Amino acid sequence: MENQNSFPTPQSGQVIYGPDADVSANIRTFLASVFSYMTLALVISGAMAWWFGTDMEKMALLFKPDGTGPSIAGWIVMFAPLGLVFLMGGLVEKLSGPVLLLTFIAFAAIMGVSFSYIFIIYPLTAIANVFFITAAVFGIMAFAGYTTKTDLTKLGSLLFIGLIGIILGSLANAFIFKSGTMDYIITIIGVVVFTGLTAYHVQRLKTMGESVMNGTESAQKMALMGALSLYLAFINLFLMLLRLFGGRRD
Repeated sequence: MENQNSFPTPQSGQVIYGPDADVSANIRTFLASVFSYMTLALVISGAMAWWFGTDMEKMALLFKPDGTGPSIAGWIVMFAPLGLVFLMGGLVEKLSGPVLLLTFIAFAAIMGVSFSYIFIIYPLTAIANVFFITAAVFGIMAFAGYTTKTDLTKLGSLLFIGLIGIILGSLANAFIFKSGTMDYIITIIGVVVFTGLTAYHVQRLKTMGESVMNGTESAQKMALMGALSLYLAFINLFLMLLRLFGGRRD
């Protein structure tokens, strides 16, 4: 669900900086906006996951009455986030800032419902512990991406190849191999990939922050798409770590 080409490009006349411009302050302002949107998405997703995951009547809406598979609502929840990601990435230049924000909020809400199952499978203490571990790892890698002088572009390309491998491997294992060992290996690779993508995305956003004009609609849309990338890295890292260390209920 990652999309490395989904950022809007600054329009002509929007990048206007003289030699005395405080680029560092501009970067900090832009990144603050990105992380604010990301935090908003995490709060919305967490609230929706809790709301559904702790109420069996709501969870039942996602499955057929006989329990043989997802209901229509379940299929919508399963595939709608992917559709919204492609919508935001493909139409980012055409959508207005407010519409893109509403789409982003809807995406976060549906994503929360889609992984509400974790409250049934894992103990609440395990979910909380893994969330804080994820936040710590994410914070460290975000700081590394912000401060490193090494160009992570090539690493990012390799990580996106790894991401495709994870998706294909997961599908193959789910429908063909059904191997616990393969699932464990894919999960470990996923932790590595999403950890690295965090640093890559932050460095990319820092570079973007050097030229974007804060306060414009273009800046808002770039911040929203940046938040989307970081949100996806965080959520996927969290789910991977939960599978490794969550400890399923008996």
